[in-house]
Amino acid sequence: MHRRFMRRALVEARKGLGRTAPNPCVGAVIVRSGQVVATGYHRQAGTPHAEIHALRDAGSAARGATLYVTLEPCSHHGRTPPCAHAVAEAGIAEVVIGLLDPNPLVDGSGADYLRSRGIAVVTGVLEEQCREINRPFLKHIATSLPWVVLKAGLSLDGRITFRRGSRGAVTGDATLRQVHRMRDQCDAILVGIGTIVIDDPSLTTRLAGRRGRDPVRIVLDTSLRIDEQARVLCQQSMASTLLFCSAAVDPGKRERLAARPGIEIIETACTADGRLDPGEVLRLLGVRGITSVLVEGGAAVHGAFLAARLVDRVNLFYAPIFIGDGGNSVVEHYLAASDRNHAPRLVNTSIKRFGEDLMITGDVSYHI
Repeated sequence: MHRRFMRRALVEARKGLGRTAPNPCVGAVIVRSGQVVATGYHRQAGTPHAEIHALRDAGSAARGATLYVTLEPCSHHGRTPPCAHAVAEAGIAEVVIGLLDPNPLVDGSGADYLRSRGIAVVTGVLEEQCREINRPFLKHIATSLPWVVLKAGLSLDGRITFRRGSRGAVTGDATLRQVHRMRDQCDAILVGIGTIVIDDPSLTTRLAGRRGRDPVRIVLDTSLRIDEQARVLCQQSMASTLLFCSAAVDPGKRERLAARPGIEIIETACTADGRLDPGEVLRLLGVRGITSVLVEGGAAVHGAFLAARLVDRVNLFYAPIFIGDGGNSVVEHYLAASDRNHAPRLVNTSIKRFGEDLMITGDVSYHI
């Protein structure tokens, strides 16, 4: 029975995907006599947590009931009061927790507080599923860096374009719709200046029947050569656009771009070969509370992030076509594995179909 209601709490938690950073996604369900009497989820940092929404929804029915929550209730004062205290005051008799919160401000203290108030506590129910939906939060807590997902659409022979410097989607419409769903659930989307020059993308989220939530748009542009009328700079969007560049740029252009609403110029350290340091880019994003980044390319950006061991997960959409010579490969420059044992590899892989295309998903494992 615990697993059944924790699955319902996970459904609630997923409603917050991409919207709670730097906080985790959390879902809560209150059950009395085997029946769900209230649900709640965390909607945005600084707003009430999942448990509070569920308790308000339940009212007096919370007394003597069981609370299912995907992440341990907090016991400290942050931007909101401690949830563990509210749970105890509401008269909840039992709390079933999916995952203990690794945040040093919590780290078991929420569960301990509940036990000290005579509340039965069960932990570890569907723990891996609860961990999976909060990979970005967990990595950010542990390293201060965002969770990085590399996405690419490619042919069976590994090409992401039909000709070098040309635009045109390799994959189909069903893949495009899935990519926009992925954007809707990530804090930020990152591309290199080559993608901007060739494709002039808007980097927004467009979902069927609604616009969706736009991620923060990030462009790596060492010399700040972006066209000042590029679509990524001209969006009517709640999300900002961050241009990462080196110190050696045209100061007049930098000043003009920085003066435009929603655009920020961030000077970043370069590597020995003169390119922007992807590790430093991620560090600066983590400081801003960005916990997940979707890296959409192009090939040089893919290579740089993989070579620096910064990619956590990969989503590759394969179209059932061959392109042959002329197109860019999915990874170029910077990455050059010497043999099978020294190549980054995918683990925990899965395959899913989107129209005619196949998506291979996996976590990246790097050689020691």
